[in-house]
Amino acid sequence: MPAQQYDPAEGASLMVAQDGWWYLDPGGEVRGATALDNLVHRGDIPVTIGVFVDPGVFPDAETRKNRNNEYDAFDDRYATFLLTEIIPQVAERYAIAQSPEQWGICGGSSGGNCAFTAAWLRPDKFRRVIGYLAGFVQMPDGNPYPDLISRVPRKPLRIFMQGGHRDLHWNEPQRNWLAENLRVAAALAEAGYDFRLVLGDGGHSPNHGGVLLPDALRWLWRPNEDRKMRLTQPGADCGEEAAACHMKE
Repeated sequence: MPAQQYDPAEGASLMVAQDGWWYLDPGGEVRGATALDNLVHRGDIPVTIGVFVDPGVFPDAETRKNRNNEYDAFDDRYATFLLTEIIPQVAERYAIAQSPEQWGICGGSSGGNCAFTAAWLRPDKFRRVIGYLAGFVQMPDGNPYPDLISRVPRKPLRIFMQGGHRDLHWNEPQRNWLAENLRVAAALAEAGYDFRLVLGDGGHSPNHGGVLLPDALRWLWRPNEDRKMRLTQPGADCGEEAAACHMKE
């Protein structure tokens, strides 16, 4: 966050990124901190505090990583962890806007469905979502969202999704990551959500998500307007690789 643009009297927007190291690596393919700083500096998005959270690790356990337990669960434990343990520490140092319209959460792979679940279960806190190549297939009891989205009254969420045509098991009948993302997107479309789906031709890689991140952040933080839907031409504003279907406010 550019310090010279931060005004404690106003409070900053918030973006929480799962797999924080992925976004902080200056030589990586996402470079989320750099994207945030540049967008805020140019005035493309409001002043935003980035919070980059890594999943838990058990140093002495046979299975050291707790990532899938944290990210793939369909419950509010992870959102509660953020709201009671992580974000309060940030709020001790910086003034954070209280409106959920200014709180976002993002992630890729299992971090993508984690971000979706946190916002779905706590829309009173998180209303802006980015999910790259979300791992809905890895949720322990299966992907609940196509059914839930069709049955539950529409939640006040704005959702950016990225899918890969060659994502894991893309041409197989089981555990098809592409198909599950498309099912979620179709349910969002049918339910009238404010969402955007961008499809690329790649596999399970952060490269395309990294390219899209600046546009995704601009789209998430754009002002609210009267709702309207439009279909753009492939790659209209997402780079030559992308074919984007937009539902825009």
